[in-house]
Amino acid sequence: MPAIELSGAGVVVTGAGSGIGAALARRFAAAGAKVVVNDLDAQAAARVATEVGGISVAGDASAEESVAALVATARAHLGEIDLYCANAGIEPGGGVHTPDETWDRVWQVNVMGHVRAVRHLLGPWLARGRGHLLATVSAAGLLTHLGSASYSVTKHGALAFAEWLAASYGDEGVTVQVICPLGVRTEMYERTDPAAKAVLAGEVLEPEQVADAVMAGLADGRFLILPHPEVRDHYAFRATQTERWLRAMGRLRRRIDEAAGTG
Repeated sequence: MPAIELSGAGVVVTGAGSGIGAALARRFAAAGAKVVVNDLDAQAAARVATEVGGISVAGDASAEESVAALVATARAHLGEIDLYCANAGIEPGGGVHTPDETWDRVWQVNVMGHVRAVRHLLGPWLARGRGHLLATVSAAGLLTHLGSASYSVTKHGALAFAEWLAASYGDEGVTVQVICPLGVRTEMYERTDPAAKAVLAGEVLEPEQVADAVMAGLADGRFLILPHPEVRDHYAFRATQTERWLRAMGRLRRRIDEAAGTG
């Protein structure tokens, strides 16, 4: 697929009141895009929208009514949505004993928010012969997240949906890309267990560095945008030496427990 031309493009970014979403909104606006900023936090969305010269649409990026309203408002403002960034996500922590209602909420935000948006976007994109979905999946979607079963499972689901969409509609003009960073200095990262932060390897990036990687990825059209390049090797190791990878993850889990004083 040819690289998207951001100058004059209509762009929606969900979860854009802070973190990666805000950094993307700023970078796209700097490249000449017209940006619609979505976030549950209406004040945060409005601040970023004012900063980038766009408009804000507050609301839940996973609920059907809110997604429909976001897409309709964005189309009315932009004319058409050229790039939809499904960036909103939640990570509650916990394992198998996480309550069912929490599992359901994480599923709705991290997976169904993408599905519901595409339902509203796909028809016009196919009619035009072009459209672009950029999903923030996280390295957890390629690997795992030891501290949160629901986050890991749903990010795998988000990746699977993006792969399916690319395979199903890539030859009809729909471009799909996923962003899969490791640690990024966001509110979500700051809530991470300090013991896990102490043990986990890898550079913690600023959201602006992720935006740099996204701009490079948009330029060459790669499906996997990896702000931490080492994730590619981890992903290959997981796929080709699964038992060794699982043992390594088990050792990492024990190190985290020991650092936390629970091992």
